[in-house]
Amino acid sequence: MGKTIVITGAGSGFGALAARALADAGHTVYAAMRDTAGRNASRVAEAEAYAAEQQVDLRTVELDVLSQESADAAVARVLSEAGTLDVVVHNAGHMVTGPTEAFTPEELAAVYDTNVLGTQRVNRAALPHLRAQEHGLVLWIGSTSTRGGTPPYLAPYFAAKAAMDALAVSYAAELARFGIETTIVVPGAFTSGTNHFATGGHPAEQAVLPAYEERYAGLMDQVAQRLAALAPADAPASLVADAIVEVVDTPPGERPFRVHVDPANDGSEEVSRVADRIRAEFLTRIGLDDLLAPHGATA
Repeated sequence: MGKTIVITGAGSGFGALAARALADAGHTVYAAMRDTAGRNASRVAEAEAYAAEQQVDLRTVELDVLSQESADAAVARVLSEAGTLDVVVHNAGHMVTGPTEAFTPEELAAVYDTNVLGTQRVNRAALPHLRAQEHGLVLWIGSTSTRGGTPPYLAPYFAAKAAMDALAVSYAAELARFGIETTIVVPGAFTSGTNHFATGGHPAEQAVLPAYEERYAGLMDQVAQRLAALAPADAPASLVADAIVEVVDTPPGERPFRVHVDPANDGSEEVSRVADRIRAEFLTRIGLDDLLAPHGATA
């Protein structure tokens, strides 16, 4: 049976690919993005054209994860139009590249605001409904950088994604008794098919850059190239969308806690397997093993 799904940051990249793939699978999908009447108007038109051509239920909704008011309004609109909300996909994110020292604390906070606090705003808007209906899925788009290989010049993004992963892990236990399921989909470094590197930010402060350029000449440009070289040529970003569809279509109570989509195999899956096992063992040791799966999971 089709579910009603909202995906943040669905104007491009993983979000747009997942929105279309989920709609193709028979779900009602709200591709959430900010500034739908302005700079993202063309992406709204593209989604509408896709829905008409493919005869699927793909809609768009204004949602700026930097605003609680916007998140509240978006969820309210979904509930008003669709009457329910079954799945929340936390996909919105922003990447920056450059020597870590060059970023001001305010610039690091801005990355954290989008990648971490944005998920909290959306959760605060959506979870009251999911808790009341006692079922649902919160699906987080993580990053292998939280536990795998971490090349330099991406620290603000890596730190924010690690924080988001920690938040997701804690939420999983806190939502289980409400029948709400958690899955973390963990993409590797897909350097094509997304806009992460193309639209990534850079430090505004330039004074420190020459010192790093002297010792790390050209490295800022080399990071994306070297990551791209690791990925097999036949590994499109749509693999992430396929994984999201598979998780959503898995019966409640049977969904995996974590799914890696990492053609480059940077080691994250191996480390996460240990970390997730230790988490399960520890919750069992303190008598909270019932928090490892949603209670009374229903469709």
